Amino acid sequence: MATQKLSSFFFVFFVLLQSLSSAESQAFIGVNYGQLADNLPPVTETVKLIQSTRIEKVRLYGADPAIIKALANTGIGIVIGAANGDIPALASDPNFAGQWVNSNVLAYYPASKIIVVTVGNEVVTSGDQNLIPQLLPAMQNVQNALNAASLGGRIKVSTVHAMSILSQSDPPSSGLFSPVFGDTLKALLQFHKENGSPLMINPYPFFAYQSDPRPETLAFCLFQPNAGRVDSGNGIKYMNMFDAQVDAVHSALNAWGFKEVQIVVAETGWPYKGDPNEVGPSVDNAKAYNGNLINHLRSMVGTPVMPGISVDTYIFALYDEDLKPGPGSERSFGLFKPDLSVTYDVGLSKNAQTPTAPVTPVSPAPATTPTTPTTPVTPVTPTPKPTGSAWCMPKPGTPDAELQANLDYACSQAGIPGTATSLRPLPSPQQILVTMVVLILVAAYDAENLL
Repeated sequence: MATQKLSSFFFVFFVLLQSLSSAESQAFIGVNYGQLADNLPPVTETVKLIQSTRIEKVRLYGADPAIIKALANTGIGIVIGAANGDIPALASDPNFAGQWVNSNVLAYYPASKIIVVTVGNEVVTSGDQNLIPQLLPAMQNVQNALNAASLGGRIKVSTVHAMSILSQSDPPSSGLFSPVFGDTLKALLQFHKENGSPLMINPYPFFAYQSDPRPETLAFCLFQPNAGRVDSGNGIKYMNMFDAQVDAVHSALNAWGFKEVQIVVAETGWPYKGDPNEVGPSVDNAKAYNGNLINHLRSMVGTPVMPGISVDTYIFALYDEDLKPGPGSERSFGLFKPDLSVTYDVGLSKNAQTPTAPVTPVSPAPATTPTTPTTPVTPVTPTPKPTGSAWCMPKPGTPDAELQANLDYACSQAGIPGTATSLRPLPSPQQILVTMVVLILVAAYDAENLL
């Protein structure tokens, strides 16, 4: 009898694995791979570097054939881009759009896992009145070319926006798109709705801190302990700027009737150094922001308005780009150095044992003096990892109904009474399902005195 029950226990376990996947999978963590530099390592070495990390998606600003080829058969998702300069031809000539798709997508897909084509970067807020009206026609022609190749449902078409498409973002519940871009944005959002493509946005808490360089703002921006900020519109307390910015975009979508449009964070990051007059750049701040952001995404806690879902996020950037213009911080966002070593460790390596501990808040120096942290980083002793077993999390995107069905079926086959319980609508149903899984497995063990 014990053998039969033990077999039932393992049957439960393997059925549940059909709906649950290891938390090691980080499909929502991506990185921006820019190339405005003259000291970048070989593409083949870069691909090996990415494969050694938990990064599962890469965003390119163009469609470099060497990079796309090098990423073939790796399983790494690839976002490729059509440059702003390509928009007029893409908009006016469907044949050009077809050739562009043939050369940059069909030539490599499916071996190279292209998942999104971005048409232009921050065009809407560029002020280029010649380019802005051509953006949507260009996206439509690229979409039509993908449809003609039977890839319209597999590869999405989007464009990337600066946060300045919002006229209001504080509090997050009041988020609104700027009426200046009204007609253009509404047409783009309708395109996203019809094609199931994401709204791609660039939220940078770093810039929010620069405009309000108080210690409490720094802690709020770095996911560090702080008093939080209560949204006066709905009473929700926000504990970090990233969530507040993402939810402001969600509120803006909702206000215009496009709440079903998915949000993707195309860029976010923090520079580790800058010019003497720049407030905020430092190694400690960059490590705290990116490390705590990664931990936040891994937790699957989501945002207050979108709980239980980690938005796809592309960290800026893989390497420094030493040829970029602007202040020094623009050339100092790289997670890795040209020699492939880490600029600072944020726990991305597959060999990392534990997530990066949050960095103790540091108080910025007064005025515009560069911030020099005076408080040493206090390591947090990690909780011992369980031996002989692994925690599992629901596979992102698995419908709750499917998870529930697998639970009910597994429980009935194992003969465990009273466990096939219906879910109630709580903020994070997938997390509740995980708890149920644990209880089921413990009950199975306990029933046969296996513990």
